[in-house]
Amino acid sequence: MSRPAAYQDLEPGMLKLDLTDAPIPSRRAFLGGAAAGAMLLAFRLDLKGARAAEASDALSKAPAQPNAFVRIAADDTVTVMIKHLDMGQGNTTGLTTILADELDADWGQMRVAFAPADAKLYANLLMGPVQGTGGSTAIANSWFQLRKAGAAARAMLVAAAADKWGVPAGEITVAKGVISHKSGKQARFGEFAEAAAAKPVPQEPRLKTPAEWTLIGGRVPRIDSAAKTDGTAIYSLDIRRPGQVTALVAHPPRFGATVKSVDAEAAQGMPGVVGIVTIPTGVAVIARDTWTAMKAREALKITWDDSAAETRSSDAILAEYRETAKTSGLVASQAGDADGAIKGSAKVLEAEFSFPYLAHAAMEPLNATIERAADGSFDVYAGCQIQTIEQAVVAATLGVTTDRVRLHTQWAGGSFGRRATPGADYFAEAAAIVKAWDGKAPVHLVWTREDDMAAGYYRPQVHHTVKAGLNEKGQITGWRHTMVGKSIMIGSPFEAMLVKNGIDSTTVEGASDTPYALPAYRFEVHNAREGVPVLWWRSVGHTHTAHVMEVFIDELAHAAGSDPVAYRLSLLTRAPRLSGVLKLAAEQAGWGGKPSEKGRGLGVAVHESFGSYVAMVADVTAGESGVKVNRIVAAVDVGIAVNPDVVRAQVEGAVGFALSAVLRNRITLKDGVVQERNFDSYQPTRISEMPRVDVHIVPSEVAPTGIGEPGVPVLAPAIANAVFAATGQRLRSLPLDLSSLRGA
Repeated sequence: MSRPAAYQDLEPGMLKLDLTDAPIPSRRAFLGGAAAGAMLLAFRLDLKGARAAEASDALSKAPAQPNAFVRIAADDTVTVMIKHLDMGQGNTTGLTTILADELDADWGQMRVAFAPADAKLYANLLMGPVQGTGGSTAIANSWFQLRKAGAAARAMLVAAAADKWGVPAGEITVAKGVISHKSGKQARFGEFAEAAAAKPVPQEPRLKTPAEWTLIGGRVPRIDSAAKTDGTAIYSLDIRRPGQVTALVAHPPRFGATVKSVDAEAAQGMPGVVGIVTIPTGVAVIARDTWTAMKAREALKITWDDSAAETRSSDAILAEYRETAKTSGLVASQAGDADGAIKGSAKVLEAEFSFPYLAHAAMEPLNATIERAADGSFDVYAGCQIQTIEQAVVAATLGVTTDRVRLHTQWAGGSFGRRATPGADYFAEAAAIVKAWDGKAPVHLVWTREDDMAAGYYRPQVHHTVKAGLNEKGQITGWRHTMVGKSIMIGSPFEAMLVKNGIDSTTVEGASDTPYALPAYRFEVHNAREGVPVLWWRSVGHTHTAHVMEVFIDELAHAAGSDPVAYRLSLLTRAPRLSGVLKLAAEQAGWGGKPSEKGRGLGVAVHESFGSYVAMVADVTAGESGVKVNRIVAAVDVGIAVNPDVVRAQVEGAVGFALSAVLRNRITLKDGVVQERNFDSYQPTRISEMPRVDVHIVPSEVAPTGIGEPGVPVLAPAIANAVFAATGQRLRSLPLDLSSLRGA
């Protein structure tokens, strides 16, 4: 698929998104923005965000901007403007900790507010001039920026106090929100906030040394816990504007289908229904409340045009993948002559791995509210994840300039990638409804759970084949790897930045750039063509590449008669941080000890993603009764752990999130129709099956990286390898085929 004309290349790695007269996103493909608006966006994006440590020098040169990030009120509260979406990962706590420490504030006076859409002030510094959250970059890109903002604000407060008290600034100290002088004079921040704001901003304020930190690396309460416990935290699903109505959309059952005809007579006659409009993604019912909208949608009689729809079942698509994998693909990476090396090997191993489509299944379904103001501008209330794109798409759909669209970011009940679509799909859908209905009242678009599960998008279905050779000493001689799956980036506005020579870096990440020292290696990829909409899912390509690499490495270790941990370490001599977490996890898990009971075993996996390093050892009991994960021991290296409790929570959460995908979850299509509609058929991890999770954090003085995603990739291979240790059966594909353990 070629890139739409709306996208134009600028300098290498940048893209201009021209939303002039571009069509709004269809249900299944982002086609270029929205209609009737003339606006340009230029941005660059590195969703891997993983090179934050390498980029730390550049990030440290960010200007000090206390006026953008700090609000000190007369009542002594300090509000940090959060430029990222907090969807449960706790970045509001981490970002506030960074600034509060340099400010020398007391944690009890800290507050948070989500920043408006303004890429000039609030760009993600690892994405370029675009405001957004993704790639586990929130802490990494903000580390120096918020330290400087906090340090500059502190210096300005001190300068204001020095003027007032008539003393040298060097004699003033600040601790826990109190400004003090040795003469006994003291003041709280609020007393000098106004005077401090008028002071010049120091561009190179002195930053603390690690020994001086009082909050960073320590324990503070999560800043959102109280509000989320007592119900005062407002999610976008909670928004209620004066006169607000609710809209639900009837989407086509098959991807790519369009509306042929609509009989809305029964729905229109229902009390509380105020409008029915056809939009590019389906038919929208607008009603006074959600229940009425749901019942009216059920009453619609729609004939769908399936002529351009995806009508195959997922099994048929996978079968096509398997055939495609037998042919030559695009070379993503290579070193030496892998085929020749394998041919001359003493032992050759081959394996196949398949991965299903997966839904994001966030607790809060997709929703957004758009309200037209009296002056013709618009306010948008939603869990905004890529504000720059969302604002532009809404503006172009409604035919206004971006300065006429104000985004109000709300707390989000999960995302796992779903709220960050390249085409801002549900924002565009909400805007299309407002436009078609002429903005008569604030419109709250709500997707039900069934919509969220069956109306796209998904982690791509993927198939891998791997072949490797061993010499007489059990050492790897060559590695041949082929992957088939649909690219997320091809055809999206990010294609110019993340697709080179047909290779989508987010498809092959974690395998094409393996840290293992392989003497000969060849990785090929096929970009599948299909109508199923795909999107990044927590940890993106690493969700399948890490599994393939770690399970197959385990197979090679056993074939070589070597201990799996020792075998990995022998291949990671050039990856000290990976080796470090692997050794730590193995040590803490008691690796090398004998199983305490029959059918119980330990499995290990290690992987780098998003600049962070994670190893896990799974303790599993497996047999005819299935698989029970008893314990997960994780070791993580994320550089400086700003909030160790949040880091641990994110690893624990990653285990809970990924475990259901390991054991059972999949999205299946029958004749093009998604079969899983709710949590009865797509079951999340239950508390009764949640294992004990022990998390060990490697001490570090390196700039922090992310932890929102890196805990996911290693869980599945650690469990699969533990099942092998417990049963002798190698389960490769996901979800694990537990029927094979029962002899079925």
